Amino acid sequence: MQNYGLAHVWAQGDFVTRGIALALLIMSVLSWSVIVIKAWNVMRLKRLTKNAEQLFWHSDDLSDGVKKLGAGTSDPQDNPFLALALSGQEAADHHHQTQPHLHDRMDVSDWITRCLKDTMDDSIARMQSGLAVLASIGSTAPFVGLFGTVWGIYHALLAIGVSGQSSIDQVAGPVGEALIMTAFGLFVAIPAVLGYNALTRANKAIVTKLNRFAHGLHAFFVTGARLSSSKRGDGLRLATRAN
Repeated sequence: MQNYGLAHVWAQGDFVTRGIALALLIMSVLSWSVIVIKAWNVMRLKRLTKNAEQLFWHSDDLSDGVKKLGAGTSDPQDNPFLALALSGQEAADHHHQTQPHLHDRMDVSDWITRCLKDTMDDSIARMQSGLAVLASIGSTAPFVGLFGTVWGIYHALLAIGVSGQSSIDQVAGPVGEALIMTAFGLFVAIPAVLGYNALTRANKAIVTKLNRFAHGLHAFFVTGARLSSSKRGDGLRLATRAN
């Protein structure tokens, strides 16, 4: 048994076998890093969504609401609710200026909609960053492992042919070692796929709440009143679907 196992695969493997093993190791570390970082970010955003809308809409005025949203936040980009409120406020203030810019010819509703949508797109892009890495690893890792298996079986059969020994103990060891690469590929791919699906579902739930908050901001900056829940479905669609 000393001649079989992972150590034997690494010691007897050529540069292709070792390169595939290193590639799978790097893909595994990268996917788990993305999963941990994005999962922490999702949990942070979920904590914000629990009371962000309530804190804002129960404030005395707009500045007080923005202050409550920004409590404990050093960068507005880390808080999409705060970023939306600041974007809407800036858009409304900027539109009421009298300078002869092109945007002054736009309707105030269209201008605020455009600014809120740009902020929503930026927030969604930040939430989705890294998910493409998980999707790529989940789809390619099994094939990388399979290539390692095919390469290992090929060289194992060549070695058996040269030695002239075709007994089961001479075949099972090298072939079994080659199949380890397929197992490595699945070990890398399965967490990446599960992590991608879980993070995508969590992002969709957050985007739904951001979309609802953006509808309320749009109505507030245009009419001065919050949009009622019964009319949100007829309002302007601001958020794009989180893929």
